[in-house]
Amino acid sequence: MKALAPLIDFPAAAQSTYLNTASVALMYRGCQQAIDDWNRDLAENGTVNFNEHAEQTIFDELHSSYARLLHATPEDIAVASSATEQLSSLAWAIMPPADSKILTTGIVFPTTIYPFARVARHTGAQIKFIPGDNGYTDPQKLLDAIDDQTSVVCLSHVEFGSGQQYDLRQFADVCHAHGALLIVDATQSAGAIPIDAPASGADIIIAAGYKWLCGPFGASVMYVTPHLQCSLDPGLIGFRSNKDIWKLDVEYQDYPDSAHRFEFSTMAYGCAVGLAKSVGYLANLGIEKIQTHNLMLADRLLEGLDALGAQIFSPRNATERTSIISAKLPDTPSQEVVSYLGKANIVISPRRDFFRFSPHLYNSSDDIDTALAELTKLS
Repeated sequence: MKALAPLIDFPAAAQSTYLNTASVALMYRGCQQAIDDWNRDLAENGTVNFNEHAEQTIFDELHSSYARLLHATPEDIAVASSATEQLSSLAWAIMPPADSKILTTGIVFPTTIYPFARVARHTGAQIKFIPGDNGYTDPQKLLDAIDDQTSVVCLSHVEFGSGQQYDLRQFADVCHAHGALLIVDATQSAGAIPIDAPASGADIIIAAGYKWLCGPFGASVMYVTPHLQCSLDPGLIGFRSNKDIWKLDVEYQDYPDSAHRFEFSTMAYGCAVGLAKSVGYLANLGIEKIQTHNLMLADRLLEGLDALGAQIFSPRNATERTSIISAKLPDTPSQEVVSYLGKANIVISPRRDFFRFSPHLYNSSDDIDTALAELTKLS
């Protein structure tokens, strides 16, 4: 099976057997070119081209392309420098009260919950972790823990360790039945798994750009459900927070009636310009098509790992599985596996006490076979 994306679009794929998208993706060439072009123009021309109007509208393309990816509208999307930044602003905007609890899993990526933990120390809200085992959390245990005291459920759509995927609609329905908000970190799913944001019921969906979206560090995107867009007071504000960003009056604060109220400051704008190109590229290719391709690679990888007697920690059922595959060989420390493959120019990640593969659209079946052949030598 060939790579879904042509090599000309991901030329770095020719330099290694790169199976590490869950850590950092190979960047779409059009994204890199757009960033380079924007930075060069700024360096050479200053505000000749990047004038007030250009800065006012700098996020428009990313608003539109990411809205298309999530079946949302451009008004539902906010752009920032990082998912951590957006989560922090959001946590202070929500400020879960002292008599409430914030639920998450014990295996979530720390950044997903850290901002809410910080706010909880201020308000007195309680953080409750539903424990997981080897990168997996029983979703029913988390669902059963949601009650009328729950104010927020922070969930990774896909867990970074095992690749376990949660049913967002199921969680949203239970959250809303108890008056809770569902906050989703989609950094490990956006760009690889279809997401219909309105249909999912999630209140907030945030994703960093440098993983499955094949974009750069320095840009992230957030979906805010329409019914919250006018009620949240962002925790981080600046001159861009206003409807008229160029009024520049210290007594003027007038937020847009949209998710754009979470866009508060200058940033490395070229990163947002580049991410818009990556997101548009993925949307044109089709996320369903990407998901099918990635899962076929994962199937081939699982078959080979089973033959080697590896212990698999990633779910295999259709509703929870993704192309993130975490495993461990019986007699070889996982860090040794990662180092050994690295010497053969095969790139994967160590996570906890297992190793993790994460193929994406620029990978082929030959990449999987190359990795398995080297693992056979090691075992």
